[in-house]
Amino acid sequence: MLPQGMLALLTLLCAPGASGSALDEDHDYDLLYVNLDNEIEAAAPGTEETAPCDCQREHTKWDKLFIMLENSQMKENMMLQALEELPKVDLQTLRAELTQLTTNLAGTCAATLDKVTSHIVSQVEQVLERSRDQAEEAKRLQESEQGKVLEHILQLSHNMSMRLGWLESTWLRRAELEEQDTALQQDKLDASRGDNLILNLLWKELQQTRAELKASQQWAAQHLLPAGCETAILFPMRSKKIFGSVHPTAGMALHSFTACVWIKVTEALDKTIVFSYGTRFNPYELQLFLSRRSAVLGVGGSQHRVTAHNVVTPGKWLHLCGTWSSENGSAALWAQGQLTASTLDVASGHSIPDGGILQIGQEKNGCCVGGGFDEALAFSGKLTGFNLWDRVLSSTEIMAQGGEGACGTRGNVVGWGVTEVLPYGGAQYVS
Repeated sequence: MLPQGMLALLTLLCAPGASGSALDEDHDYDLLYVNLDNEIEAAAPGTEETAPCDCQREHTKWDKLFIMLENSQMKENMMLQALEELPKVDLQTLRAELTQLTTNLAGTCAATLDKVTSHIVSQVEQVLERSRDQAEEAKRLQESEQGKVLEHILQLSHNMSMRLGWLESTWLRRAELEEQDTALQQDKLDASRGDNLILNLLWKELQQTRAELKASQQWAAQHLLPAGCETAILFPMRSKKIFGSVHPTAGMALHSFTACVWIKVTEALDKTIVFSYGTRFNPYELQLFLSRRSAVLGVGGSQHRVTAHNVVTPGKWLHLCGTWSSENGSAALWAQGQLTASTLDVASGHSIPDGGILQIGQEKNGCCVGGGFDEALAFSGKLTGFNLWDRVLSSTEIMAQGGEGACGTRGNVVGWGVTEVLPYGGAQYVS
């Protein structure tokens, strides 16, 4: 019989040969025990008694349990080793993928940035090109219009020079007739008749020249700016994007006012805004607008108005002045220096508050969600000489506004040529 320690050693040596389940396969154990028995016999040939190897005996439940525990521990060690190596490989793979992704994203972002930059530069160049074309077109139109005026004036000067030459030759002829009058009485009579004929011809020529000069002045007055005005704002079409923003020199808290402006409207609809001032609570505090052939001044709302009928002619310059006083609600409209409409009780006791928005050519109303502009209300044409005072001017002062040097007088709230007026959406200054 083998000692208990040797039996345990044999059991441990036989256990690694097990594969699969230790409870089901016994042939590998038999082979190991045989090999171990042979080695023991070879190591001790001189012994008289050899201990037989009991490898073929049936394993007890404890043997099998020890074998399963050892196999489980080996598998656990292998799995732990595999788990330790797996994160390293995954981390390396993930690092390589992140590096590749970063490289790709950098290239993609650079390409996208270049593309967006090129697109923005292209759009800016297109906008600059359109602006340059519009400026050149406006300059060409202005030069063409000025050329026509100069050509007309030169033609008129040429005609007058010819008539003056004819008058000079006529007077010389009369002198010759007077010299011949000393010779013969009959010649005197003929000379007298000739003088009457010449005077009649001269009178007709002078009348014709006067009519042509008047027509030329009227033509120039319609094609040029009013006397004394150097610049105007052109509103090329009706559009909800075209308007002028006025930034008053003084505050708009008013208890009375006088507003004057020169306009040449292309076409007036039912309501065409000349200028409008409104606040957050009331967008219709102060308005001057056209209604077909009429001019309307509104204060404090649409229910407080004064109207001047049949004063608007499309395509011709018109000077308008509107006055209002809160004391008795007196309001009046002046056209071309003449009082055309007046009334009382227009927003009597009302005061126009400060902090609103003053615009020319449009009104900011409640037509849209959050307020906005309406294309049907837009002004189209030319506007100049817009002035606003915080008092009611006298009739003499108002009449002077429409005469020579009309743009030379400036209001103390808004002064044309002094107060900032910014055109938007295609409106532009012309001279």
